[in-house]
Amino acid sequence: MKDYIRVCDVEKYYGSGNHVTKAVDRVSFAVDKGEFVGVMGASGSGKTTLLNMLSTIDRVTAGHIWYGNTDITELNEDGLSEFRKDNLGFVFQDYNLLDTLTIEENIILAMTLHQKGKKQIQKECDHILRLLGISEVRGMFPYQVSGGQKQRCACARALVNHPQLILADEPTGALDSRSAQTLLETFAQMNQKMQATILMVTHDAFSASYCSRILFLKDGKIFHELLKGKKNRKDFLNEILDVLALTGGELSDVR
Repeated sequence: MKDYIRVCDVEKYYGSGNHVTKAVDRVSFAVDKGEFVGVMGASGSGKTTLLNMLSTIDRVTAGHIWYGNTDITELNEDGLSEFRKDNLGFVFQDYNLLDTLTIEENIILAMTLHQKGKKQIQKECDHILRLLGISEVRGMFPYQVSGGQKQRCACARALVNHPQLILADEPTGALDSRSAQTLLETFAQMNQKMQATILMVTHDAFSASYCSRILFLKDGKIFHELLKGKKNRKDFLNEILDVLALTGGELSDVR
């Protein structure tokens, strides 16, 4: 489906009177079903604010955000809560796993809100555990597994209810190089094999090189856009670094 998600002239202001900060300034773009889109920019460029509005955590000051035929800017708090539960998956830097539940139970918990039968829940949980390579740690608690395994559990939990969009906020920020690469390969697998639509905010050029398209923000506006196309990841990474040098984005270590 074309224009699966549409962001139309979105603005976000903070403060009032003479102390207004314009965090996002008339941003418009669309995301197609099955795309893996990265959002990059220096600190204060508006990338996290944009993610928060797409994820319904924050409301727009002006403009509209459409998911298919649903304009989320018109929903009330109850409507937003229901929409979030049914349509969005989240992968955050600090995992947000419950330490008192096993890896398997953390994933099952995400499905219990969806009124699925016990057999179906177990079947889908088994499938996602196998797919993301964490079946062997299913009975362990988050504090007993590696950072990479925790993050793959977070990915499984985000993916298991087949959301319209997976939102990832600096997902590799707390991981070492090897775990980060494993996670990014997991994202690529989710995108290519399961047609998951992913939007990832990152300041890390290496992470962004896994995306199919990147939007660069500067001073709350889209400054530039890069398409990977048929380029290999190394060439795409070099293009990203060139653009970051122009935007003032942080140049992360290239792994």
